[in-house]
Amino acid sequence: MEKSIQSIMDMIRENDIKMVDFKMVDINGQFRHVTIPAKDFSEETMKNGVGFDASNYGYAVVEKSDMVFIPDPSTATIDPFCDIPTLSMTGNAMIIDNPENRPLAQYPRNIVLAAEKYMKDSGIADTMLILPEFEFYLFDQIGWEVAPNSIGVSLDAVQAHWNTAVEGMGRVIPKQKAYHIAKPYDVSYECRSEMCLLMEEAGIKINYHHPEVGASGQFEIEPQLGQMSKMADATMMIKYIIHNTALKYGKSATFMPKPVAGEAGSGMHVHMLLLKDGEPVFSDDNGYSHLSETAHYFMGGLLKHIASLCALTNPSTNSFKRLVPGFEAPVTVGYATSNRSAVIRIPAYAKSPDKRRFELRNPDATCNPYFCYAAILMAGLDGIKNKIDPHKNGWGPYDFNLYKLSDEEKAKLTGLPTSLEEALDALEADHDYLTEGGVFPEILLKNFIASKREECRQLAAIPHPAEFDKYYNL
Repeated sequence: MEKSIQSIMDMIRENDIKMVDFKMVDINGQFRHVTIPAKDFSEETMKNGVGFDASNYGYAVVEKSDMVFIPDPSTATIDPFCDIPTLSMTGNAMIIDNPENRPLAQYPRNIVLAAEKYMKDSGIADTMLILPEFEFYLFDQIGWEVAPNSIGVSLDAVQAHWNTAVEGMGRVIPKQKAYHIAKPYDVSYECRSEMCLLMEEAGIKINYHHPEVGASGQFEIEPQLGQMSKMADATMMIKYIIHNTALKYGKSATFMPKPVAGEAGSGMHVHMLLLKDGEPVFSDDNGYSHLSETAHYFMGGLLKHIASLCALTNPSTNSFKRLVPGFEAPVTVGYATSNRSAVIRIPAYAKSPDKRRFELRNPDATCNPYFCYAAILMAGLDGIKNKIDPHKNGWGPYDFNLYKLSDEEKAKLTGLPTSLEEALDALEADHDYLTEGGVFPEILLKNFIASKREECRQLAAIPHPAEFDKYYNL
């Protein structure tokens, strides 16, 4: 149910709210916030917003950085992690113009809204539903150091396979054998259940949670399908809840795609389908895997642009340590039914017309969800617009295990980028589909690419501990 400004004022009064917190999103998809006393909050605050310096958020130049944040009342929720009663809202960034404010095109939330408008204006669909799967690790200890005289990381999870001699309670899980493992091995069950209850309280419906494959503390929480822009907001809140609930239980949560060598990486598989006037666009009883021609064209767009998409869906150097063979991570540009080795998987269990869909398996949660989801939609719409047939382009269907092909057969396949630098090169060369309709401003993509290239440069210049193992005594 959408909230009105009056309902916000009622929430503040009825819950004895003392502070009102405004959560904003930077270019990397991380929350920042500004808080005001509840006694100073009014309808004028909702109308005129709160000023901030957008240059510190990564998507505005200093000369034109003064912006105003306009809270969205529909996102209002009581923050469960504040001891002082606090009402939290996200919203949109606006450029200060006279006499009216106008949306800052580079602001992540405005981009996902622009992508939805572009979809509606196209006449193809009026709603995109998505379901991101959140994989993450919970550690009982984590520390790292990057200094001239000390480079390294130390982490631990009590049930990890390396703790057989010290855990003491017989709860150690063999390496890569944790999938759906039950108590007493599932030592963070209550922590994750509380996470899900808090998500439900925040209006985010949850399908389930469970242990994942990684035995050193990997888990998954899956929400229900939701409208793309609302799910982008929900993604930010899900990560916020997971991080803060973990700390309450004395643990640390990470969405790093590959925090533990030799264990499964954490992805954020994104399921998707389109609706028009409430009817499914992707369903066809006579199509491959019961998907329509439009659905196949959408997949074609994703596969055509997958290399450049990776810069937005997998925007960390660590992302590409996950996208390697052997860990259920996709490495091949293609589609198939029930095949986790292809970039696009069609779940065989989604049988009803209103649930028929596919998932893009390469994204991970280091992405800015607003950029990620908007880019996925724009690539798919480009595929529909240009009738990009994935089968005719040789992208499948691959209804067999791609990891077990011979080297000769593997050489015929196209792979994902193997590094962030390679993905950024692809985005630089292939981004016209993103700028269609002004959805992704060119200046934003330019700033994003420059920022990520600097990250790559900095990390490439730091010696890696494994390099000492390989080269120290040569």
